[in-house]
Amino acid sequence: MYKVNQLIQNILLAFIMSCSITSIFRATTYSWLKFEVIHIPLLFIVMFCISLFVVEDVRDSFKKVLKFESRKDKRPIWQVGVGMIFYFTQVGIVEVFARSLMVHDLGGMPLYLVFAFMNAFLLTVIYEEIFYPKLSKNQTPKIHG
Repeated sequence: MYKVNQLIQNILLAFIMSCSITSIFRATTYSWLKFEVIHIPLLFIVMFCISLFVVEDVRDSFKKVLKFESRKDKRPIWQVGVGMIFYFTQVGIVEVFARSLMVHDLGGMPLYLVFAFMNAFLLTVIYEEIFYPKLSKNQTPKIHG
């Protein structure tokens, strides 16, 4: 189960990195950066393949910077990390594949950011129940009475 968890996180991080680069270069005037294959930007495909090679090092770097291994209670920082992965994956999907959804707003806040935040919260809870059921059961407060 650990390998599946790691694989999902690595693929989503590679997706985030490739979406970031693709959305940055989408606004340039260079037309060769905007080529698409079946509505998928060619730059995204290339960057996704490259990102798959460096994603494990990126994850390890974040763990070292945040001192993840030396923490007693790893749950809060784990939840923030996975929530961030889900949030930026959804934002990347909109910025690269569905730019027409970026124009809608909710009182000045882009609506796709609001939905991405709500979905990331729910996905983090579901993900924890699937991959860390023992951790989520141990952290639940006991009601006596």
